[in-house]
Amino acid sequence: MDLIRLLAAIFMPPLGVFLQVGLGGHFWLNILLTLLGYVPGLIHAVWIIAKK
Repeated sequence: MDLIRLLAAIFMPPLGVFLQVGLGGHFWLNILLTLLGYVPGLIHAVWIIAKK
């Protein structure tokens, strides 16, 4: 399942975070980071998925 989350995070970082934690604070933070730039959102998404 982590492979699917990582693939989702590469194409849409908030989707990867949503699949991992749901509609929590990390999801909204990731949306903000993705709006500020794709790379910060991607890094945050991979970090959240790898952490859990």
